[in-house]
Amino acid sequence: MEPIRVLQVVTVMNRGGAETMLMNIYRNIDRSKVQFDFLTHRLEEGAYDQEIQELGGRIFRFPPIRPQRYARYFRELDEIFSHHPEYRIVHSHINENSSFVLRAAKKAGVPVRIAHSHTSNLPLDYKLPFRYYGRFFFRENATHCYACSTEAGKWLFKRYAAQNSGVEILKNGVDYDTFKYDHEVRSKLRREMELEDKFVVGHVGRFDKSKNHAFLLEVFKEIHNVRTDSVLLLAGDGYLRPNILKKIEKLGLTGSVRLLGMRSDVARLLQVMDIFLFPSIFEGLPMALVEAQAAGLECIVSDAVSKESDIGAGLVRFVSLKEPPKAWAEKALNVSLNRVDSKEALIKSGFDIVHISRSIQDFYIHNAENYGELGAVDVLPGNAGA
Repeated sequence: MEPIRVLQVVTVMNRGGAETMLMNIYRNIDRSKVQFDFLTHRLEEGAYDQEIQELGGRIFRFPPIRPQRYARYFRELDEIFSHHPEYRIVHSHINENSSFVLRAAKKAGVPVRIAHSHTSNLPLDYKLPFRYYGRFFFRENATHCYACSTEAGKWLFKRYAAQNSGVEILKNGVDYDTFKYDHEVRSKLRREMELEDKFVVGHVGRFDKSKNHAFLLEVFKEIHNVRTDSVLLLAGDGYLRPNILKKIEKLGLTGSVRLLGMRSDVARLLQVMDIFLFPSIFEGLPMALVEAQAAGLECIVSDAVSKESDIGAGLVRFVSLKEPPKAWAEKALNVSLNRVDSKEALIKSGFDIVHISRSIQDFYIHNAENYGELGAVDVLPGNAGA
């Protein structure tokens, strides 16, 4: 029997939060029963593309979505669903643009159409009016609405919930065994990176406005004023890289900040760190923060980040972005350097990837097999909550 093929719609399969969540699920499902294909909105290859193909997934690449090419984009969506009638489930992760994808899927007769919110805000740019325009079409085109957190659900869907259900929370799960603290790995990697006698501050995130790197660097400057042995590791990349380099030079931190680029070994890097800083301006539910807690790291986090990202292991301190960098630095300098075993908290709080993967797999199978004329049979993943 052929597996149910689910079309996952994303921007590009790089190592972002939503994409990493999807790959965690993909690795843990029974792919003889459910298989993933991916529709991306970048023509270049993503970091996960090779692994996707090795796992049996197909990748369809579209150009980036631009308002000036909406008409062409809508035709391209119609064409892909016309050429691939095998899809009974489309799961879209591109926030407000998901409404356009799901409208085309509905037109093609795809019975199960899922919109998934992964953020709690949008940047101010010329596309903002078009983004708000897209949000009006969820009620008529989505059969289910998911969000990584309550705030992400409220922001994207508001009153435009799915036609057959409300907004359900599907948490961004992680594999504890991949991230759990390992003293031997920490010691080995700190030697390799020449960090044995350093106070290591860490951050994982793409270089864009929402991650607030400018403020992060100011906080680290205050830390470095007190602890000259401190080093900041920045894992990630993005369009703000030149600005970040200029800021580092301006603050006199050139020898103390390391830009590590996009990394496939984040779990190992977390072993090296002593403290995790996360001063985001807005987030849905950040995977990087959950991963840091899985590694037992204490985290200093902005109060703009959803409280649902705290797994309950006592590792997160929320701090207002109204507080000056020096206040953030004081809190970072007073954390405990003793790692915490967070496995029990991770499972209890619903972030265990094995359970999440099994739940979403059961959801896909049940709805693909039991869809009737009135719509999808509304059996939601067991870890979901209102």
